[in-house]
Parts: sequence; C-alpha cells; structure tokens
Amino acid sequence: MIRLDGHQRIEGDLRGGVIALGNFDGFHAGHQAVVGRAVRHARDEGRPAIVATFDPHPVRLFKPDVAPFRLTTLDQRQELFAAAGADAMLVLPFDAALAATTAEDFIAALLLDRYGAAGVVTGADFTFGKGRGGNVVTLADHARRLGFFTEMVAPVDDAEDAISSSRIRKALQAGDCATATRLLTRPFTVRGIVQHGDKKGRLLGFPTANVDMGNYLRPRYGIYAVTGKLPDGRVLKGAANLGIRPSFDPPKELLEPHFFDFSGDLYGQEIDVAFHAFIRPEAKFDDMDALMVQIAVDCDAARTRLADI
Repeated sequence: MIRLDGHQRIEGDLRGGVIALGNFDGFHAGHQAVVGRAVRHARDEGRPAIVATFDPHPVRLFKPDVAPFRLTTLDQRQELFAAAGADAMLVLPFDAALAATTAEDFIAALLLDRYGAAGVVTGADFTFGKGRGGNVVTLADHARRLGFFTEMVAPVDDAEDAISSSRIRKALQAGDCATATRLLTRPFTVRGIVQHGDKKGRLLGFPTANVDMGNYLRPRYGIYAVTGKLPDGRVLKGAANLGIRPSFDPPKELLEPHFFDFSGDLYGQEIDVAFHAFIRPEAKFDDMDALMVQIAVDCDAARTRLADI
C-alpha cells in the first residue's frame, strides 16, 4: 500500500480519489464502517480509495503532556487500511499550521486542491478545522457548492452503546480484553522491537522478549494471556507481564511476554504481542522461589485461556 505525505500534492493515478477522513486510532468496527463505505464508493466509480489519518494525534499538539493513549502505530494502521481494501494511506501531520487552518481552507485548499478529492466519507461526529469549526454539515454544504460528494456514516452500536476508541481505552485500562477485542474486531496488539533486558526471566526459567510500550495506551498492569507474531509469520502462545516489575529494583516499565515452548533469539526483531485475557494484577513477591511458583501458575492459566486459539 502507498503511504502519502499530507504536505504533498496528490498527482497521477491517485488523484480524484474517494477519501475516508478521520483519526482512525484503533481502526475499530465504527472506523471500519467509514472506510468500507469509502472503498465501495471508490470501486463503484472506478476511483482510488484513500484513507486519511492524523499523525501525531491532534491531542498531542494541544495536550503534549497527556499520558500515552494510542491503540495503533502508523504502520499498523497502514496494514489495517490495506486489508480493508484501501489503495493508499494519506498521513496528515497535525502541526500548528494544520491546527490553524480554517474549515473552509481545509476543504478548498487541502481536500480539493492539494489532494484532488472527488468524494469524502466521514463518521457522524467528525470535526475539523481551526477550533473544530467544521463538521459533517460544513462538508455537505461545501460539497453542494464545490462539486464533490460527501457521505456521513452513522455510529456503529453494539449491545451497550456506540463503539468508540474511548470505550476501548477504558476497557483495556480495566483489563477487560474481551470487550476491547469485540469492539476492535481483533485483540489489542502492541508492536515493538525486542530489547535486551537484565535476563531476570531467563534466570527464573521463564525467558521473556522485552518490549517497550512506546506511545501505546497502557492497559491495566498485570499478567495476560497473549499471542506473539514473529517476523517469519509464526504465532506463539504465551503469558506476559505488563508493569513495573515490583519484585525487582529499580522498577522499570516493560511488556515482558514469555512464549511457551520457544527458545530462539528474538533480540532486535519486531514482534506483535496480542492481549487475549487478563489473568491477575501485578504483585510483589518476597522471594524468587515464590515468584517462580506464581509464574508457573500464571503460565498454566494462560495456556487454558488460549486453548481455543
């Protein structure tokens, strides 16, 4: 899939596309509905389907000190958009200049002139432009006058409420992997480079592949049943600790998956760690023997939770 820079003019075969416009962090079921409509419009009209996403997230500009909250990286979104049928991902760098762009200029100067959009599809609650001055009504008004089409896709509901990234974040912060998986349509997955650690897991008989959480949202600290996808495509089952490792000094936040029946070298490789079930909160143990016993129990629990996967 082609990745387009929002600072650059779209030319060639990708000009005249149908653009799905939103943040799309998480790319949950509601986001999938928006992109799905854009892709169908594009296919019906013989046009390219382009998904526009903001990176960094607008919140980072206005609240730079906010805790990490991302559900996906840009690379993950690109893969998800491609799987949904899009031809390109358009990355709009959210900086001071974009934040100061009026809704009218966003439509005329960016969507139409720079990107050559023939149509724009958004969610019902999408806002844009300086001070959030534009919304779906603004888009529809300009579409009538400027000759492009727009469609607003209604929120997707489940049994409780509209599906949203906020609901997914709250579920993960509560350790509710089942709800997060249902709303995302897949498990929440952290992608990162396996780094060298202090080898404590290896000394305990449970070697781990240590991954920094980066800009991802922090789910509830504790032990999880996980799967790991390796660069060669293999999928491994395991148990992971997410937290600050209170039994060790000094505390250090890490995601530490231990993969069952695996003994290879993963250092320096990029892996995906998918969260399937919360097992227990993180805890401090008085001695290493007690910790080793508990890790064995946690691994048995993870195997049980992952038996049908």
